[in-house]
Amino acid sequence: MTAYWINTFRSVRDPERLAAYIELAGPAIRAAGGRFLARGEPARVFESGVPERTVLIAFDSVERAVAAYESREYGAALAALGDGADRDLRIIESL
Repeated sequence: MTAYWINTFRSVRDPERLAAYIELAGPAIRAAGGRFLARGEPARVFESGVPERTVLIAFDSVERAVAAYESREYGAALAALGDGADRDLRIIESL
């Protein structure tokens, strides 16, 4: 069942570290089977919405999404990011 990796950036403390993360994370996620569906600032927010940069990535399963997160390649991206951003990352299954 398709799973979605939803990553929101609460704050960015170091744009250079974020750029280094992005450079490594995209290829690592794609190599693990991730398909980028959307990314950027929200077009609109409603109710308690917060205008945070959000990335939506599809994987074939929760297991594939978790494996991508736990991969050596993505670990290198996380190391490059360090404390450069405060993020909220979650994986949910499709209906």
